[in-house]
Amino acid sequence: YMTVQTLWGYVQMYVYDTGRDLMELGVVPGGNMLPEVAYVKLGWVLGQTQNRDEVKELMLTPLAGEITEREPFDGYMILQGGTPQAKAYFEGGLL
Repeated sequence: YMTVQTLWGYVQMYVYDTGRDLMELGVVPGGNMLPEVAYVKLGWVLGQTQNRDEVKELMLTPLAGEITEREPFDGYMILQGGTPQAKAYFEGGLL
């Protein structure tokens, strides 16, 4: 599974030739799942099943919000304090 190390963004393996080559070799895009999350999830999934197809299905199914369909248009701004929610958080307020 290929995952991202950034807090915002998706694995876009169709964009570049290298990504397409990796997919031909069997690497599966992990959406916007972080590497640490994918590692823990894979451990859990392998505890549930050893069937390759079932493992892939479970890894690509959001079970606890670890994979999202879309990110907010201003998602990249959240940790930079660019949204009211982030500002409240950094100033000690509750979200």
